[in-house]
Amino acid sequence: MDMFPILRERARQASGTLSGGEQQMLGVARALMSDPKLLIVDELSLGLAPIIVEDLFQILEDVHRAGTAVVIVEQFVHMALGNTDRAYVLSKGEVVLEGRSADLLADPKLIASYLGEADEAPAKSNGPRKSGKAKASKR
Repeated sequence: MDMFPILRERARQASGTLSGGEQQMLGVARALMSDPKLLIVDELSLGLAPIIVEDLFQILEDVHRAGTAVVIVEQFVHMALGNTDRAYVLSKGEVVLEGRSADLLADPKLIASYLGEADEAPAKSNGPRKSGKAKASKR
């Protein structure tokens, strides 16, 4: 509960009545209870306010630093690339691009080609302007 203090406040509340962000936190907390070596997170940001997404990505960073490998499947490509070490870009179920997240994020031609974004400065926590899909991992 140290990672998710809001859940301590909501401990007696039914999970279905939690906000979307609180439900995501609960899902991550439940997954971490088994002390996994690998945590796979799919669409962490779906339907959540940007500030909640930032908080959740920070928690995943803390989990990674504590020794758990984290794989993130995320529609907000800039967010995923800005918070991971390595990334794989999928198109129609096939890996079309892979490499260090920082390298992919820094290459505007790759961003424009594969993610449909041109001349936009990538930001660590603002998410993409258009939808794309990246699978990224922390080692």
